[in-house]
Amino acid sequence: MMTELSLNVLDVAQNSVKAKASLIEISVDASYEKDLMTIVIKDNGCGMDEQQLARVCDPFYTTRTTRKVGLGVSFFKLAAESAGGTFSIASEKGVGTTVTATFQISNIDRMPLGDMTSTVHSLVTLNADTDFIYSYTVDGRGFVLDTREFREILGGVPFDVPEVSDYIRDYLAENKREADAGKLL
Repeated sequence: MMTELSLNVLDVAQNSVKAKASLIEISVDASYEKDLMTIVIKDNGCGMDEQQLARVCDPFYTTRTTRKVGLGVSFFKLAAESAGGTFSIASEKGVGTTVTATFQISNIDRMPLGDMTSTVHSLVTLNADTDFIYSYTVDGRGFVLDTREFREILGGVPFDVPEVSDYIRDYLAENKREADAGKLL
């Protein structure tokens, strides 16, 4: 099992990249009042047919040729359900896929959210042909990073240029601190 939820997000988002998504939306929304954290990863990739969708949570099913098991999605599902939450996947061939996981924040079995700043930073800087919208909200305070806006401002400068990469990391870290006011997820 993965040690933090951000690694599950990374795994699912990488699946979206492999599904040739041009836009991946990742949202983390936490409410301590409702004792609920919801993570959604949505893409406009190739999607799955009904047969693939029915088997996607089976750890012994994978479309990869390099190994015989696909544990990422099944681990994410287990993490949500073990923490008093829910897990769902909706997909349509040629349209895209949406993965939604909810977690009871106070549940003793909930894994920590982990380092979403590094996860999103890695996704953005290492996948030059994919746009990302990342939203992070805690108790109604949050921010959005939209790489399409960054691309427009940068006028073709790649995200993996050290100064741009550092700016993106700092942007994510500073806005996260303001949004969650030091609360650990």
